[in-house]
Amino acid sequence: MPILIGTASWTDPSLIESKQFYPPEAKSPEQRLRFYATRFPLVEVDSSYYALPSQKNALNWAERTPEGFTFNVKSFRLFTGHQTPPHVLPADIRAALGPVSKRNVYYRDVPEELCLELWSRFQGALRPLREAGKLGAVLFQFPPWFVHGREGFEHIARCADLLAGHRLAVEFRHRSWLNPEQVAGTLDFLRTHGIGHVVVDEPQGFSNSVPAVWEATSPEVAVVRLHGRNAATWNIKGADSSAERFNYLYSIEELADLAEPIRALSDATAQVHVVFNNNMSHYAQRNAAELMGLLGLAA
Repeated sequence: MPILIGTASWTDPSLIESKQFYPPEAKSPEQRLRFYATRFPLVEVDSSYYALPSQKNALNWAERTPEGFTFNVKSFRLFTGHQTPPHVLPADIRAALGPVSKRNVYYRDVPEELCLELWSRFQGALRPLREAGKLGAVLFQFPPWFVHGREGFEHIARCADLLAGHRLAVEFRHRSWLNPEQVAGTLDFLRTHGIGHVVVDEPQGFSNSVPAVWEATSPEVAVVRLHGRNAATWNIKGADSSAERFNYLYSIEELADLAEPIRALSDATAQVHVVFNNNMSHYAQRNAAELMGLLGLAA
């Protein structure tokens, strides 16, 4: 299918607590994934951002979903330059790193040989999905302090080299990458390296928000991530969960406006992956089903 629609995670606490999507008998992660896969052809794994995924879990995901189902997997947080608490690192890596006086470590703090080992394990965890034909894009969502410049380009190219053979997609969260003066160079760079550009729908007017640039940069995949349009909560402080930040339900009219550029994007690449990240309650699942209806896509 040229357009796959799904949501970010199938186990979000706000979704489960809402009791608006899963039937009462779907009580375990396995049962929820099996049910989810009857409604949507795509899901984004976000747990891989917080800690390295395991081969066992990936194998279970592949076995519990039908043929043709697709998993997009978020990159481990250390690889994208996010702050990483040492306790989320594998025990042997943490031991090899030695005493850490800081609350968080960053990519630059970890010796090269340990970084390469982490990359190897990440690739290994992706292997069951890839061998099952169910691995979609590996999403690199860079932090707001990852700004346009030589070091940024070099790091993205390094990520692409270390995951050669995988489909990568990059989401920027600093406007310098896609401002009018830099957008053409950014897109050309992604095209040169065969990396998919992530089109975002999100509140505008913040340094950590970027405009929606409806361009495909990979012949294989483009990703559209819909974060909602709640400007009041975009940079909310002290939230108990990400659901509070992305508390937004798209209207049918707003979804209809998005349907046209999504169709156009699908003419420029082999597949478009549309991921709803408005993860308050069952909003993402509701909007994903509504958009599928507007685009004439069956569950």
